This record gives sequence, structure tokens and C-alpha cells, in this order.
Amino acid sequence: MPKLTEQEYAAIVEKRSPTSPSGKNISLAFIFGGLICCIGQAFADLYKELFHLNTKDASLYSLLTLIFLAALLTALHVYDNIAKVAGAGIIVPITGFANSVVSPAMEFKTEGFVLGMAAKMFVVAGPVLVYGITSAILYGLILLIFI
Repeated sequence: MPKLTEQEYAAIVEKRSPTSPSGKNISLAFIFGGLICCIGQAFADLYKELFHLNTKDASLYSLLTLIFLAALLTALHVYDNIAKVAGAGIIVPITGFANSVVSPAMEFKTEGFVLGMAAKMFVVAGPVLVYGITSAILYGLILLIFI
């Protein structure tokens, strides 16, 4: 078998690799991301009307509802099916984070509650928490020093 150069190999890979329907993926991500945001806003408005909450509290309960629904849909194995269609649109930060916490916990539940679910729950989300909290502290210190 003749040796291929890097350029020849790259040309073969390029030719055989499936193309990604970027326009479709971007559109679906926009639609589903917007839909999740609209659902969150609808919950906030509903909580303001039903429970006579102020905007801040209604927004908080709306976020908690979205987190709960994302975790529930992940546990019921529905979230992944939605993600196949919605793509990046379903990874709206709050729902995507809930999914990233619940997915490993569900995957390792057969290993027990402590060593399985509890230990693996933050495998994906842990670094996000660490870097997010660290960044927030550094940002706060910079503001404290310079402002």
C-alpha cells in the first residue's frame, strides 16, 4: 500500500466526511433556545399573577421550575431525545446545567447512592462550578480594588 502524504490524507478525509447542515442546526438551536426562554418567561408571568410575587421572586421560581423540568426530563430519558432535534438550543445554561448534573448521576446509579449517584453527580458540572465561582471571586476582587 503506497504511503499517503498529509495533504492526500486530508483530501480523502474531507471528501468522505459528511457535511454538517449548519443552517438547519443554527435555526433549530435558535428556535428551541428561544422556546425555552419563552417558557421560562411564561412561568415567571404565571407566578406573578397567581401568587402575586414581585418580578425578582417570580424569576427565581421560574428558574427553579426550569431546573426541575430539565432534571425530570433527563431522569425520564426524554431530554436526550429533545437534544437530538434541538441541538445546542437545549443547552440554554440553566437547563443544560441541570442535565449535566443529573445525567452522570443516572448513569452511575447502579453503583449505589453514595459511590454512584452522589460521587458522579458533579463529574461534568464540577469544573463549571469551580471555575465559575473562582471567576466570580476574582471579578469581585478586581471590582473591589479598582472601583
